[in-house]
Parts: sequence; structure tokens; C-alpha cells
Amino acid sequence: MGTIKAICISEKRGTPKYKVNRAEFVKDWGIRGDAHAGNWHRQVSFLSFEKIEAFRAKGAQVDFGAFGENVIADGLDFKELPVGTRLRCGDVEFVITQIGKECHSHCQIFRRMGECIMPHEGVFAVVEKGGWIQVGDQLEQLPTIR
Repeated sequence: MGTIKAICISEKRGTPKYKVNRAEFVKDWGIRGDAHAGNWHRQVSFLSFEKIEAFRAKGAQVDFGAFGENVIADGLDFKELPVGTRLRCGDVEFVITQIGKECHSHCQIFRRMGECIMPHEGVFAVVEKGGWIQVGDQLEQLPTIR
């Protein structure tokens, strides 16, 4: 189980994401108002708080959302959860669809630090059931459906 530390959105692609205290997650779409929401397999991105903190410990000055992540939570190592893992936060349910991503053009963080953690630490999911999430809510891994 983990705790939501931050929720981040951006209205336009290619612009930095910024923190919001709460957000509406829409079934089969993503976060209402986020530029990366849509009818595809990467509706919401997750990144572990502990991974961001470890990156900061290397000297990186990065805010939440700097990696393009939507949801930051502590207590879960997202990259260790296999594709198909189900997560729930209140009424909202997610299914992980992708672990990591290719970095086509190195971001500003990569150019400054020589690495970026989102391509190998971040995961993506679809929204299976919508609702509202706010900072401080609990995020849990659901049992695998066989």
C-alpha cells in the first residue's frame, strides 16, 4: 500500500506538468484536463516517490511532474509490478499497461544530469473505473485476477 504524494497535469503536451491537490480520473480516458489523457494505453503515468528522492539525492533539482509523471506515490515500486497489475485508490481503479518508455529525444533532465528515471522507473496505466483522487489518499495493489 502507498500514499499519494502528488498529482500532476499539464494542459498542453510538451509543457511542464504542475501539481494539483485533487483530480478527476475518467474511465478509458485518464485525468480530466491532462494533455496526455486519451483513448490509448498510456492514460496515466506513475512514478515512485522513493525513486524521485533517490534521484534528488544525486543532486537533481526536480519538482514533482518534472519527469512527465501524473501520480507520485510512496510505498510502491511501480517498475516491479508486472503489466496487468491492478491498482485502486478510493473508487478509482487502474490496470498497468506498460513499464518504462523509450526516450526519443533526451529531456532537459537527461541533458543536465546524464540520465532520466522515467524511461526505466515509470509505468503507465489505463483507468478501469473513474472517480476523484486527492493527495494523501491510499493506493493499493489489488489481487491478480486469474
